[in-house]
Amino acid sequence: MIKKDGTIASPKGFTADAVHAGLKYKNLDLGIIISEIPAQVAGVFTKNKVCAAPVVLDRTLVKSGEIQAILCNSAVANAVTGDQGMINAMLTQKFVAKKFNIKESLVAVCSTGVIGVQLPMEKIETGINRLSENGQADRFAKAILTTDTVTKTVTLTSVINDKTVTMSGVCKGSGMIHPNMCTMLAFITTDANISHELLQKLLSEVTETTFNQITVDGDTSTNDTVLVMANAMAGNEAIKEKTQDYEIFKAMLFETCTILAQKIAADGEGATKFIEVSVSGAPTDERARMIAKKIVGSNLVKTAIFGADPNWGRIVSSIGQAADFEPDDILVKIQNEKVLEHSTPLYFDKAILSQKLKEKEVMIEVDLNKSQGYGKAWGCDLTYHYVEINATYTS
Repeated sequence: MIKKDGTIASPKGFTADAVHAGLKYKNLDLGIIISEIPAQVAGVFTKNKVCAAPVVLDRTLVKSGEIQAILCNSAVANAVTGDQGMINAMLTQKFVAKKFNIKESLVAVCSTGVIGVQLPMEKIETGINRLSENGQADRFAKAILTTDTVTKTVTLTSVINDKTVTMSGVCKGSGMIHPNMCTMLAFITTDANISHELLQKLLSEVTETTFNQITVDGDTSTNDTVLVMANAMAGNEAIKEKTQDYEIFKAMLFETCTILAQKIAADGEGATKFIEVSVSGAPTDERARMIAKKIVGSNLVKTAIFGADPNWGRIVSSIGQAADFEPDDILVKIQNEKVLEHSTPLYFDKAILSQKLKEKEVMIEVDLNKSQGYGKAWGCDLTYHYVEINATYTS
């Protein structure tokens, strides 16, 4: 597996473009991904009971097994917009279908932005008509951003069945990040030949240990969506389960989703530090992941990291809240420094460890010494700037 520079259109047969349609004051706000031919599709969506119109629509599309295009707008979420919101989502499909000569049933639509605002359909239609099949693919990553400070992309290649297979991913997410499948949108393209059923199985599995293990502020969005398109244009034989090709593809998908998830966590609203928590020795992998996410999502832990305070008591408190057993033999490391062993405090130089906590990446390791369960979670610190951003978001 090789990581390389690329865009969401790097796999064979894909193109992408973006324009400024006027939803934002001046930045790109409308983007499209198109496959030359219909592609197998897989998707996972928000578990928030209040779902945006595009989520409701795309869930149905994914069940059909194929799509050919994804249209995404930023600035307006098209969530809590009543019947008109669904009408507008379907109108968006029609506009894309007409412009690019694609069946409406093969067009997925996604939105991110402010909740409770109707899409300005004249601007959407005009913007779609300005999009091009031969556009600038790197612009798509910029068009889907809201409060993000950086674009988030990844491209990988690997050999499957003697053919070079490419996989590219792009995502956005900075606030309302606590998926249970942040606002989080992720789009992945690949030229691999794989069925809708296997693609869906793999995406659902991989999501549990990647996107579902990030948290910025504990809020689950109405619009969280991950979509994968596979158009088979690499020319490999169809990937089958329980084969080496299957494992290679699964590793590519896992790596793509992991990198994107980490990029989202690192770009949390107002964040100054990226936090990774690893938990081992839990009764099960699932419990380890739950505990890791509880730690990285704790406001007390996040504020301690922001203040470079090695307050391990907050970590242990989070463990106790998420554990379903008696955690009586805990090891805790902060920046590779043991602060607790056999549930007994250890001496450490607070000034030195505090200095290490000023680094941009903070690693917390926990060993529960119960069994073999292992899991990771990612997040960021909680800062004054986060409050400033969210106190004035719609104003």
